[in-house]
Amino acid sequence: MATKKTTTKEEVIKADKLILSPRITEKASMQSMSNAYTFVVHPSATKLSLLAEIKATYKVTPIKINITKIARQYTFIRGKIGTTAGIKKAVVFLKKGDSITLS
Repeated sequence: MATKKTTTKEEVIKADKLILSPRITEKASMQSMSNAYTFVVHPSATKLSLLAEIKATYKVTPIKINITKIARQYTFIRGKIGTTAGIKKAVVFLKKGDSITLS
């Protein structure tokens, strides 16, 4: 009998990059002065998977990670209803003295 290989959700996430981009806004740049950095992350990312990704990518250990989902919004474009994309963002808090350079 052939065995069926199943892939878990975590294996699928590992294939993709979890941190999609830094979220550069006025509020995010104000928070970066107090060692809190904001990123747009993969929709199925978790706090533990982001912790491992940040350790590997930026060589720093976060103190705390907050994850927020921003829902899509409906707008009118030339008289028709359109939507803006919803995202998932993560705010990463670092200890004093650590920093991340965003380019």
